[in-house]
Amino acid sequence: MVRVPIRVIYGDTDQMSVVYYGNYLRYFEAARNEFIRSKGLRYRDFEAEHRLLLPVAEAHVSYRTPARYDDLLTVEIALGEARRASARFDYRIVREEDGAVVATGHTLHACVDLDGKVRRLPAVLLAALSAGEPAGSASGA
Repeated sequence: MVRVPIRVIYGDTDQMSVVYYGNYLRYFEAARNEFIRSKGLRYRDFEAEHRLLLPVAEAHVSYRTPARYDDLLTVEIALGEARRASARFDYRIVREEDGAVVATGHTLHACVDLDGKVRRLPAVLLAALSAGEPAGSASGA
């Protein structure tokens, strides 16, 4: 698991001073980028070297309690599962001030080539993403 701090900026909030619901997916994306970087990879290098993309095929967010302007949040991200041609990342967002769970969720990513055809995740990527993660997260099924 990787933990990524995010400070809520004014532009992330709506008229009620609450983080706009769609911004939680941006927080997930920021954490996913840092997760991949923590594994010694850069997503842009993966795209260039393998000529593959990892588009979001599914996204789910459960909103627990509102986050507001200037809250310091921590996005916890872990590899939920890696299969032959997809990977699922699991997220939990916690407000640092009081430890409240603000949101949980996941994103599922397909592995596709530049023409949009489903392809296998390269073994090097599977190995890197799974390094240090709980056993079973890279099932290969």
